[in-house]
Amino acid sequence: MYKLIRSILFLFSAEKAHYLASDLLSLFLFFPGSQKLLRLLFTVENNSLEREVFGLNFRNPVGLAAGFDKNASLYNDFSNLGFGFIEIGTVTPKAQEGNPKPRLFRLKSDEAIINRMGFNNNGIEEVIVNLKKRKTTVVIGGNIGKNKTTPNEKANDDYLQCFKELYPYVDYFVVNVSSPNTPNLRALQEKEPLTELLTLIQHENTSMASKKPILLKIAPDLNSDELDDVIDVVQTCKLDGIVATNTTIDRSNLKATKEEINTIGAGGLSGKPLSKKSTEIIRYIHEKTNGKIPIIGVGGIHTAQDAIEKLEAGASLIQLYTGFVYEGPALVKNINQEIIKQQRGKRA
Repeated sequence: MYKLIRSILFLFSAEKAHYLASDLLSLFLFFPGSQKLLRLLFTVENNSLEREVFGLNFRNPVGLAAGFDKNASLYNDFSNLGFGFIEIGTVTPKAQEGNPKPRLFRLKSDEAIINRMGFNNNGIEEVIVNLKKRKTTVVIGGNIGKNKTTPNEKANDDYLQCFKELYPYVDYFVVNVSSPNTPNLRALQEKEPLTELLTLIQHENTSMASKKPILLKIAPDLNSDELDDVIDVVQTCKLDGIVATNTTIDRSNLKATKEEINTIGAGGLSGKPLSKKSTEIIRYIHEKTNGKIPIIGVGGIHTAQDAIEKLEAGASLIQLYTGFVYEGPALVKNINQEIIKQQRGKRA
């Protein structure tokens, strides 16, 4: 069924298809019994799926990655599709349009997407209005960033503002310094500025009534020395986990022609070509820290086996984005069913 829907959606540009699919889901959910039907089709409930990670209880380990619901306008709808958690954002203090269109492209032969969205969102105030309409009990994460016009020397102010204002409305935070689509943002991954930023956020966190989990989202393009620095900073600042990984600027080993890639231009690549690289980074962090840092694994999960590989590499939870676009909501169900199957096999 989803393949038919996808074939229609793929007639439109990638960005138009995204909004069309979201609107169709919202429209469908107006009909009586529609929520129950979707949950029946896609939700898997089993005690063996439940996870307690960084102090939060997840009904299952499969989440929707940031970028899909930038303005926290869809999470109630998408909670009917079997996800254990949903991450909204990336949110910036001020509304911004993002980069010029077109800025979202499919590489169908690679089952991949290239995006240079540029943190397009409606700003923190509108996001909070939407989060106040929360109906779901699914865990909600808040992915925070800085505005494009904010220079790096002032970036800490943007992140702190997002943290303070979102604090009452989300269950955990992800600090995003790894998007390749905001100029100079990845420079904040360097050890000194990263330590300063995370120390400030953690200090603010400890001043709140109760601390909330803070995670760092990292790029897949870091070398081992850079990863070691990230691990050191995460441990020094006592963060609760790492999201591995964001999109890549690497264009090697693609089936798409060089002409097609050059025509698309800059942006972060996600989907199947990222799968191996993100899994390797998950494994490196897990082994380097003896499994002491919880990891949310994301990047190139298109099948249940892809998800299992990330979990076996050391991820505590996983997230979908591009795989969800290409495979549809049945992917969430398939992954959860495979996890149950694997666990039964281990007990046998």
